Amino acid sequence: MLTLRPAVPTDAALILDYVRELAEYEREPEAAVATEADIRRHAFSEHPLVKVTMAEWDGQPAGFALWFLNFSTWEGKPGIYLEDLFVRPAYRRNGIGKALLKHLAALAVEEGWTRFVWQVLDWNTPAIEFYEAQGARVMRSWITCRVEGDAIKRLAETAD
Repeated sequence: MLTLRPAVPTDAALILDYVRELAEYEREPEAAVATEADIRRHAFSEHPLVKVTMAEWDGQPAGFALWFLNFSTWEGKPGIYLEDLFVRPAYRRNGIGKALLKHLAALAVEEGWTRFVWQVLDWNTPAIEFYEAQGARVMRSWITCRVEGDAIKRLAETAD
């Protein structure tokens, strides 16, 4: 039986485990450098930057969704940006991923938020097919831009 619930501070270590398991699946385990303290600070502080929904199957940790609000200037309304969705392999094919997506979509509708956005790696065909089956439109015409590491420092130094 599936249970979805908001994460609590004692979930920080488990959330970090999920993040690392997802990074392993996405073939970049060395990139997952977040710490439990980072999770605690950004998810459970007085002004959290992220929200986390935990999924349990028969009382066992099965997966999670980590998300935050973004904002559409065109629509003048917030939306959800799903940073991570992960279901442990042993619990896949039980509808957990779909339930997490439906939960967040329902929250967006309830709050009057207009968008629900996430990214998926172009090689992750099973995920792409799953998302499209849920009604997602893969927007191949949009290209992600990212500045990080030394490049973000250089950019900051050039700012006037």
